[in-house]
Amino acid sequence: MKDLNELVSTEDQDFFHTYKRLKVVIERGEGCYLYTDKGEKILDMFGGLAVNVLGYNHPKINSAIEEQVKRYIHISNLFYQEKQIAFADKILQLTGFSKVFFSNSGTESVEAAIKLIRKFFLGSNKKTLISFTGSFHGRTIGALSLTARKKYRDQFEPLMPGVKHLEFNSLSDLEHHIDDNTAGVFVECIQGEGGVNIASNEFIAKINELKEKFGFIVVADEIQSGVGRTGKMHGFEHFGLDADIVALAKGIGGGLPLGAILGNDRVKDVFTVGEHGSTFGGNPVAAACGLVIYTELENGLMERVNQLGNYLMEMLNEMKAKFPDKIKDVRGKGLMIGIELNSPGQPFVEMMMQKSVLVNCTNDNVIRLLPPYVIEENDIDAFIERFSDCLLN
Repeated sequence: MKDLNELVSTEDQDFFHTYKRLKVVIERGEGCYLYTDKGEKILDMFGGLAVNVLGYNHPKINSAIEEQVKRYIHISNLFYQEKQIAFADKILQLTGFSKVFFSNSGTESVEAAIKLIRKFFLGSNKKTLISFTGSFHGRTIGALSLTARKKYRDQFEPLMPGVKHLEFNSLSDLEHHIDDNTAGVFVECIQGEGGVNIASNEFIAKINELKEKFGFIVVADEIQSGVGRTGKMHGFEHFGLDADIVALAKGIGGGLPLGAILGNDRVKDVFTVGEHGSTFGGNPVAAACGLVIYTELENGLMERVNQLGNYLMEMLNEMKAKFPDKIKDVRGKGLMIGIELNSPGQPFVEMMMQKSVLVNCTNDNVIRLLPPYVIEENDIDAFIERFSDCLLN
């Protein structure tokens, strides 16, 4: 393996500079820990950005990959594929939705949802798509057009027309801007990239009320908050959102690229043969891993998320009470938690890395926690102890 300096030099020469890399070289992972080439053991409280829900080197994931690789890694979606179909059946069984389409990522799932809405209302006056401030829906042009955050958008204009960004949790904005021309409303009930912002019950109730009145399609973006992350299968279930489409990705492939949209009876027959597709969507190796994830969710994993999430939230609220000058708010559900600081968060990210803990800062001052579901209470205790030390500085 090349050392860090060699990797930095080669990366700088070869790559478009779209990522700010951490200055460590990861050699392997085990459970919720990463191990560097220097032998350092890092507690991962970020989980590959909500992807590695079963952590690293999980035996059931490894076995599923090995078994499927020995059969075939990829065949065209023109073939029936046993693992892909079994995975689809499992998702629909556990979620109650009617149909699924597999993609490779979250942004592709959002694009599929946009196309489905366009097709559904083809020939009508319903053209407008609605999203909300603080949202993040992806980086392709359609998904980016919905993403209401200037730092991601401004340098890529002009974007897709016909999109309105309303104020998150504003009932008056909903009432004033949603009308007969509204085709779709895209909502993250728990905004991840925006700072783990949580929708109010009144806000979601108003969306449901206006949907009943105007007949638009509701898309629940569960790319970060789905797959049991919040202690329910989807984050929107905490709020009673009447979703027609669910956009999924990140955790559903157990670490392999995979995304999906789920559709209810209302939209299940919109797409016909040839109107949408994906060469790699539902890849059989990724689908085999997804089947493991959802089987584990069915067999008690979400109960574990609730238990550990409650424990972590309890510890964090105690920390907030201890450091009211440092911590403004603690919010989230399950193992999706944001710690809003009264100062910029990046220095804390760097201090925590010095203490061998990986966390993330989003929206400038929110420490975002998305740990693997296999984390233990003693790991949470270790995180709390080290974060407390950083707050004392």
